[in-house]
Amino acid sequence: MKHTAREWLARGEPAVVVEVAATQGSVPREAGTRMLVGPAGTCGTIGGGHLELQAIELARRHLAMRPGDAFERRYPLGPALGQCCGGVVTLRFAPLCDAELARWPDEAPLFHLQLYGAGHVGRAIVRLLATLPCKVQWIDEREAEFPASWPPQVERVCVDAVEAEVDTAPPGACYLVLTHRHDLDLRITEAILRRGDFRYFGLIGSQTKRARFTHRLLEQGIAPQAIERMTCPIGVPGIQGKAPEVIAVAVVAQLLQLGVVPDGPPRPGAAKPARIA
Repeated sequence: MKHTAREWLARGEPAVVVEVAATQGSVPREAGTRMLVGPAGTCGTIGGGHLELQAIELARRHLAMRPGDAFERRYPLGPALGQCCGGVVTLRFAPLCDAELARWPDEAPLFHLQLYGAGHVGRAIVRLLATLPCKVQWIDEREAEFPASWPPQVERVCVDAVEAEVDTAPPGACYLVLTHRHDLDLRITEAILRRGDFRYFGLIGSQTKRARFTHRLLEQGIAPQAIERMTCPIGVPGIQGKAPEVIAVAVVAQLLQLGVVPDGPPRPGAAKPARIA
């Protein structure tokens, strides 16, 4: 969202930033939520419904009058707006400018993900992640498998020794392993489990693949407790289907269950994340 605001500003597109400045009671979105309103389009949402329609109309009237200073409006969410939330929302309207962009905080990432594999499932997952505030390292040894463009929060990493990238992730990162070769999956899996400080580690595959990998990992000296933390098969239970788009929805839903990435001290001796987007 902030990236879009930066692009609009760079292109000189006139816009108003509509921000939820304060709330009371039951409301559709929390304070700090923003949306952009241009003469012919919008980006983001402050909750939809009649409140948003009124906000867009006011923002566009403000644009037509060549906006100057920011101002606020208070909206009770009752019968007058046709909304049954019952709370009160105060909206702040301000022209999009450098000063406004500077007061717009960066969104806390939901998670930092290392995604191994640029095949059909990997591409489907990245398309969904494009809509979320997250940080992603997308890693594959096959440069031709990456699309021509990808979201700004995604860093493409094309290297030969992909398993070595595990050490570049920050402490508490998430990992998804879904490459084109089982032997490569196994090497990456071993590196992740030996590191051990992951929030989530998902390996694509069946229960049979999990059993085979467990046997091999135990032979390599990986502790059973570490292997138990591996999620395989991946995705929230109850979603049926093997199409890449279906798998992607189930996996991203599983990542969203983690909540916002926690702050914490770095793992002793951990490699610094050298190429985070």
